[in-house]
Amino acid sequence: MDKGVLPSQQLRDAVLDEWIVAGAWRIPPESVQPASIDLRLGEYAWALRCSFLPDSNSTVEEKIEGLAFERIDLRDGATLERDRPYLVPLIEQLRLPEEIRAKANPKSSTGRLDVFTRVLTDRNHRFDEIGAGYQGQLYLEVVPRSFAIRVQTGLALNQVRLISGDARLSDEELLAVSRGCPLLYLDSQPVSEFELSLADGLFLSLEVSADTDSIVGYRAKKNSLPIDLTRPGALRWQDYWEPVRPERGRRIVLEPEVFYLLLSAEGVCIPPSYAAEMLAYDPTAGELRTHYAGFFDPGFGYARDERSYGSRAALEVRARDVSFMVEHRQPVCKLAFERMTADPDVLYGEDVGSNYQGQQTMLSKHFAEQTAASRH
Repeated sequence: MDKGVLPSQQLRDAVLDEWIVAGAWRIPPESVQPASIDLRLGEYAWALRCSFLPDSNSTVEEKIEGLAFERIDLRDGATLERDRPYLVPLIEQLRLPEEIRAKANPKSSTGRLDVFTRVLTDRNHRFDEIGAGYQGQLYLEVVPRSFAIRVQTGLALNQVRLISGDARLSDEELLAVSRGCPLLYLDSQPVSEFELSLADGLFLSLEVSADTDSIVGYRAKKNSLPIDLTRPGALRWQDYWEPVRPERGRRIVLEPEVFYLLLSAEGVCIPPSYAAEMLAYDPTAGELRTHYAGFFDPGFGYARDERSYGSRAALEVRARDVSFMVEHRQPVCKLAFERMTADPDVLYGEDVGSNYQGQQTMLSKHFAEQTAASRH
């Protein structure tokens, strides 16, 4: 097999070949995305007193002895409280061939609600990274940060990519790709290769250029009611978010340990032959944690008729320890690109009913008035 991320048609083959299994459940067609497969919550969760990692000699369930203090039934739904770690055995399990590894990441809606999630596997001391040939159970750590959440068995909070070898693009290769298909747009114009900011990945900057009466982002409210993740489009954004408006000088000041949703200044375009990942933390960006939701599928911001100018990326941002000022066009995160082993037979967008193609607001699909919010 060629090096790269497996596309949708090869992921369906992987399900048929039982590289991914679901026990008594079936893996529905809608779980297969252009470059990933959704991972669904199982029938129960353990409430934990702290997070942890297994080591090379222990399984996840051996490690939670003494850490788990309550088992919660998820079959009819349950509410997970803020700032409490939970561990959920996932429905999907892996039976990977020796040459295939996997990587997990939160789905976009999960990150936009400040729900911190990461996948654990047996005898592995790394989150989200699953070694080649892994055979076993997957577990999801779930930590709601800003809001309590209601979840249920079968809900997908995370996704997994299957990868053959190391197919990450160097900066020189990114420049070559951009010459054939622009990766970033600014004000509907392609960003030239001479203007791209590269350092082992492609940097994105922050959009806060509007006037002081305009909304450029949202700040999570404390002590809101729980969010039912099984009911998209059911909530008023005003009940959960405060609008963020820029100061004079096109800047905003982030309060420490408060969750913000912002947008990139650039529109991002992911061509069909590539997949991208937003790196979760970049120390060169300052005292920030940016972007919990990491996967950008082939077709994000891309149009076959070449009439698209990219889709802006939602940035999930939290300042650490002290208040921190960010300014318009300040680089705050970066994208790493990988080759696909083949172009997927479906692309992000209309092919799979994606929620965030061409987005103008950063609110998740659970809020009914997100389009109206962006117009204001």
